[in-house]
Amino acid sequence: MILFYNPVSSASKKPVLPMSLLAIGAMLEGVEEYRIIDGNLVPDGLTALREALVETKADILCVTVMPGPQLSNASPICRALKAEFPQVTILWGGYFPTLHGQIVMQEAYVDYVFRGHCELAFGEFVAKVRAGEDVTGLPGLGWRDAEGKVHLNQKPPVPDINALPDFPYHRVDMDAYVRSSFLGSRTIAHHASYGCPFQCNFCAVVHKVNGRYSAQTAERTAAVVEKLVREHGATAVEFYDSNFFVHEARCAEFAERITHLDIGWWGFGRADTMLKFSDATWAKMRKSGLKMVFMGAESGDLETLKRMNKGGKQDGNAILAVAEKMRRHDVVPEMSFIIGNPPDPAKDAENTIQFIRMLKKVNPATEIVFYIYSPVPVEGAMLQEAQAAGFEYPKDVATWTEAKWEKFAQHLSSNLPWMNDDIRRKIGNFQRVLHARYPTMTDTRLTRTGRFALRTMAAWRYKTQFYDFPIELRLLDKVFPYQRPEIQGF
Repeated sequence: MILFYNPVSSASKKPVLPMSLLAIGAMLEGVEEYRIIDGNLVPDGLTALREALVETKADILCVTVMPGPQLSNASPICRALKAEFPQVTILWGGYFPTLHGQIVMQEAYVDYVFRGHCELAFGEFVAKVRAGEDVTGLPGLGWRDAEGKVHLNQKPPVPDINALPDFPYHRVDMDAYVRSSFLGSRTIAHHASYGCPFQCNFCAVVHKVNGRYSAQTAERTAAVVEKLVREHGATAVEFYDSNFFVHEARCAEFAERITHLDIGWWGFGRADTMLKFSDATWAKMRKSGLKMVFMGAESGDLETLKRMNKGGKQDGNAILAVAEKMRRHDVVPEMSFIIGNPPDPAKDAENTIQFIRMLKKVNPATEIVFYIYSPVPVEGAMLQEAQAAGFEYPKDVATWTEAKWEKFAQHLSSNLPWMNDDIRRKIGNFQRVLHARYPTMTDTRLTRTGRFALRTMAAWRYKTQFYDFPIELRLLDKVFPYQRPEIQGF
């Protein structure tokens, strides 16, 4: 028996379908017995895992780990379980061990890590471990030799997603992951592609896949969506792909295939790529239920985008043009900005604020998401500038689980060497005024009265660009709390 654990992913324990574990589980169907335990759905993850280990006599525990809340949850649990069940092999996979495998393998309670995609190697790993055979040659595996030296094997390539089986939804309680959102009353998540063909140096996906990309065909993606509608009552689908809208022909065909389902849907894309989509394709996607597209605008400044290695033909003009195009097709742009970047965070913050104001004139419906730059271990100008300012990564898991690094992992920390209090206040005050003047459409709990109050109170500040001391908006926020998509989703 194999146990899979999805650690607590947020303070609210909001359940998010554990697709990484379902992807591995799909390769084990009919071969191995396994069980998925979601820390977001049980009162206490340690108790649930302890009871499952005793009941099932499982010999392998696999944990998917993101930095932030998941790491803070997984680390003490695995330490306790290793002490109590030393015979159990504990394996970590996912974002954090992929980027920081050396640090993870310093922890005695973790026996192995898998970096990158391990769908194809995992079954062989299980068979070899149980047979007492050598596993050290498996792609993506992190392991320790007899002297305790850590070895990190080269990551495997991104697998052909069309050669992999569908997710075994019967292994989880799907109703626990269905939720109401602005997209529809029963919103379910799906992953229809792996990787991204671009290599932005602020994005951890680059470290995982190195520019490789594999997408389900339009036919297969539509078939999965239809299954979610038919078997699980989905009225909307969120695509968590790193870049769903890479190929226009695929997107157009997919839209045609799902139009009859009458659902809402949302996904990630790039401004420059989607600007090239024809009006006919945009019309098909809107008719099929596309309501919003998340785009990493990052910055309106061309030099900043170059330092980010954003690639393609994205610049301020492309961002403004696609926002206008989406206005005409009644699809909401949700654009993220990385603000306060080194080497001159004050100038970067001011330029970003002015560009956002310009963007709001072009398309007032544009949703704005703010992130503070959190360096990832991808070589490039951004990381070099951060390191020049004095930035260093933690040297052990214990430090990574500290509150300030948990915020860092969620792109919420402004406690960075190149930031100061004046810049932090400027960004925070503008964000508060902007989000009051333009409340997010994704917050279905905010009443019409609340929206009117927020817009009215913030209007003069936004018009005059006076963002300092927004005390009245802080008080109003207690009456009509603002839902932050970058933290809470929608």
